Amino acid sequence: MVVSATTRPATGLRRVVARAAAILSAFVLAACEPTGGSQTTTVSGPAIGPLINPGEPVRVALLAPGGSGSADLEWLSRSLKNAARMAAADAQGANIDLRVYDTGTSTAQAVAQANAAADAGAQIIVGPLFAEAANAVGNAMRPRNINVLTFSNNAEIAGGNVFILGNSFANVANRLVGYAARQGKRDIYVVAEDDVAGQLGGRAIETAIARNGARLAGRSNHPVSITGIDAVTPQIVAAAQSGQVDAVFMTANNQAVLPYLTEKLAAAGVRSPVTQMMGLTRWDQPADRIGMPQLQEGWFAIPDQGLKAQFDARYRSAHGEQPHELASLAYDGVAAVASLARSGKRNALTTTGLTQNAGFAGVGGVFRLRPDGTSDRALAVATLRGNRLVILDPAPRGFGGGFGF
Repeated sequence: MVVSATTRPATGLRRVVARAAAILSAFVLAACEPTGGSQTTTVSGPAIGPLINPGEPVRVALLAPGGSGSADLEWLSRSLKNAARMAAADAQGANIDLRVYDTGTSTAQAVAQANAAADAGAQIIVGPLFAEAANAVGNAMRPRNINVLTFSNNAEIAGGNVFILGNSFANVANRLVGYAARQGKRDIYVVAEDDVAGQLGGRAIETAIARNGARLAGRSNHPVSITGIDAVTPQIVAAAQSGQVDAVFMTANNQAVLPYLTEKLAAAGVRSPVTQMMGLTRWDQPADRIGMPQLQEGWFAIPDQGLKAQFDARYRSAHGEQPHELASLAYDGVAAVASLARSGKRNALTTTGLTQNAGFAGVGGVFRLRPDGTSDRALAVATLRGNRLVILDPAPRGFGGGFGF
């Protein structure tokens, strides 16, 4: 639910933000002692991961946040488990021995369950959910020569034996900045929350600007509050009206921020398409955003909607409910393992096998795992026009020309 910031105090906005982003923000919390490097780091040295016998079942451990007591997390956990089982059942030509372990929300429990899985013979781990837990599990599994495909999107923990399946800020930023540059929108102003997720997002946007030959036209950081947004709005407006800015790229990671910030900017005359508004998050969710005037013609990135709809329909038919948006990550992780096992290569589950350049066919489009532990995911560029979702540039179907990597 999006609360009108004009009728609620700043503390109210903070409470709404905390509730709305409680699950998603956990994926991007910075973790201490990361297993590997950042987005720009590459891994060298011997391959990590066990060799397999392609003729025998591949033992996959799924770490899901079951047992948390939270209705939302239980739905997410159920979705992850069901999607992983669907992928294992779909693994024609490969035998996936999938075993499920509940971690709750505890990092210690995640590590304990990962160790239990390794003791039971797991050859690769899919999960856990939260960045801190994924980092800790990666550290615990490294001496045991086991790779971890986490559902997190936090590139700060990627590297070594930890791969992130989540759609990272860097991936979204690169897709949008690359598209903007091709449309002549090269002078980009960054607006970021001053929390951890906002700062990680802002850094990803700046990296994408440099990578795509665009220009950083300035940056504003703001607290996640009405007063914080009100205070920074004149600075953003002045920059946008200076003639030196083609686009404003907002992190807007907290759900309550985007409607209020863009409403304030639109009231001051800053809106798309004169100054192109862009965002790291999906602007069509929740659905009540689609009719918001201040969001019309803004750019954001989404997975291939046709492919995603096919998966959702299969899931609903099999399980009688809509899958959580992140269920696709569990399917992708297990399906990637099955694809590699089907290839018949003994090194399928090593870092060398996992990072094959051709990538994999995912629920929402093609994706690949990179040697630095991050992932590339094909995304479409979308906008809201006439109160409906419009695709401006379809998701690429492969990693050739036009993908942006």
